[in-house]
Amino acid sequence: MRILAACSVLMASLLLGGCTVADANKSAQDAQPQSLGALGLPLVPWEGGPAYWNQFPKAAKGGWTDPSFFPIVVWFNGVSSQEEIDYDKKLGINTYIGMPEDFDAAWLDDNGQFYIGASLNDTFSVDTPSWVGYLMDDEVDGRYEAAAGREHLATLRADKPKGLFGYSNYTYMVLENDMKESDASAYVNDFTDVVSVDKYWYTIPHCSNDPYRDVSLLPVAQESCRSSSSYGRTMQSLRVRDAMDGKLQPLWQFVENMTGADLEQSFTGNISPDQLRGAVMNSLINEARGIVYFNQAFAGDCKGGNVFRLAQVQEGYCGAEQVKAATKINSQIHELAPVLNTQTLDFTTSESVDSMLKVVDGSAYFFAMPAPGAAPGQVVMSLPEGVTGTSVEVLFEDRKLPVSDGTWTDSFAHEYSYHIYKVKL
Repeated sequence: MRILAACSVLMASLLLGGCTVADANKSAQDAQPQSLGALGLPLVPWEGGPAYWNQFPKAAKGGWTDPSFFPIVVWFNGVSSQEEIDYDKKLGINTYIGMPEDFDAAWLDDNGQFYIGASLNDTFSVDTPSWVGYLMDDEVDGRYEAAAGREHLATLRADKPKGLFGYSNYTYMVLENDMKESDASAYVNDFTDVVSVDKYWYTIPHCSNDPYRDVSLLPVAQESCRSSSSYGRTMQSLRVRDAMDGKLQPLWQFVENMTGADLEQSFTGNISPDQLRGAVMNSLINEARGIVYFNQAFAGDCKGGNVFRLAQVQEGYCGAEQVKAATKINSQIHELAPVLNTQTLDFTTSESVDSMLKVVDGSAYFFAMPAPGAAPGQVVMSLPEGVTGTSVEVLFEDRKLPVSDGTWTDSFAHEYSYHIYKVKL
């Protein structure tokens, strides 16, 4: 596990225009000193997992403190019938951002679904079970000068209804060295209880630019830019920013379910089903506490204002395979939520993979996929001391692999390939 926390961006900018993973560790540990967990391994600093939601009465009452709950959010996906609610639940969606002004909250209340946003009408009140969070704004950092943006968010924060958590999404600018460090840190830390950043690595022009210019807080090489690992890198950089104030909050990740391009001239392609799953998994490996699907396709050959709904109602829809991929990874997330909702142990199973280790109920769970720039192929992975299992189960693949001298070997066919291993302690 490549642990990240805040580093000195000033020093980094003087050197290479970005900090390293090693540099990033110190401030996070200062913000939340590491303690030891299972197997005597250090625990990765976190915001508290499901217990974090106890401070927000609406989310707590709605069951967000349940270790089996993991937020999977859709960006602007209207609901107008029970059939549509049922379909969305089969996709694995449990939370909505963006609804029509005449939307009746009872649709969500009656189905155990949730809403993040402003009050739409008189069906939304302090007693509405489904209304758990308040969306303050989207991409303020890209639409305002810094001082005006902070003032705008402060006003919105003051207007947030009691009992709700506050959420904002930002552009990738807050994770770049071009933005003044104090401004970027203020955006990420001063107004939100949950925060995310959108950067659609697979489907925007940035990775193909010539010359390529990277000013990311944590560098992203062009050779591995258009890969699942870059979504994990976004999470790593966001963790750096989040730790700068000495306290942590849940970090969510945006993933496009079709394309992130907003204009035809910036369209480079649609995300493939395998890339979609890989982007989600690499985000989870790098401590994403929620997944938000960008559900619109404004450019390209498969346009639509509501990708998930089009897959439901349009026979032969061009994005059907992407929606199936989202459904598959969402199902895996929900099944593994009690594992994902525990604190990660600081352990690197191989330098060739991005990995995450959790220990739950007498078993160790390793989530692994190729590290940035690592070539696909076979990888030898190590167990930490204290794990004596003689085989690892590859979850969702109906495979078992032998353990020899504390190691096992598996193959990663593509940069977006991932495996989840379970081994008894």
